Amino acid sequence: MNALDILLWIVAPYVAITVFVLGHVWRYRYDKFGWTTRSSQMYESRLLRVGSPLFHFGILVVLLGHIGGLVIPKSWTEAVGVSEAAYHAGAVLLGTIAGLATLGGLAILIYRRRTVGPVFTATTRNDKLMYLVLSATIVLGLAATVAANVIGGGYDYRTTISPWFRSIFSFSPDPALMAGAPILFQLHALSALLLFAIWPFTRLVHMLTAPLGYLTRPYIVYRSRADRSTGSRTPWRP
Repeated sequence: MNALDILLWIVAPYVAITVFVLGHVWRYRYDKFGWTTRSSQMYESRLLRVGSPLFHFGILVVLLGHIGGLVIPKSWTEAVGVSEAAYHAGAVLLGTIAGLATLGGLAILIYRRRTVGPVFTATTRNDKLMYLVLSATIVLGLAATVAANVIGGGYDYRTTISPWFRSIFSFSPDPALMAGAPILFQLHALSALLLFAIWPFTRLVHMLTAPLGYLTRPYIVYRSRADRSTGSRTPWRP
């Protein structure tokens, strides 16, 4: 284990997690009104209607797949009767489809943001960086899956990357597990760490919120000018 492995697979994850947590606290305290997607639907909706659902449904499946693969130990799925071959086939198939859907939706959204004038004007530098890092993370993840499991002879990341990921949260990280992983998986992991580090300072913050206030806030009553004119006051006439 050398200094570079310690830097990449011990120091970098904890730095990314720290920035992720403290960045959200800072953003919530000092930029509550900026905690939004900054919707641009009013500027263009045709491409948005295609790209947004494709991206969001794809990224949801990708996220669930990563949670299942990284958080749930291999022994647990085998204990409930899911063989390694079945798990591997399902993960590769669903992961590839979801990754392509996510990448396709993201490509449409980036094209829309680049070619529609008002949308491009409303794009910040942080947004541009976020799109770049997010695209790189998705592409590297797809490339790692295809290279290892479609072109290559297969790679069981649940014996190396998954234990390393869980070891971070048990405060006993083992960098040797990641040091021996294929280079594409390493680059995918590093790009994901960078994405989480910049997350609090981009529009991605909206993914961590839910409109729970709508369940308890009072109704909004709209009254027309005609309704107000029925009162005791003389209606105004232009």
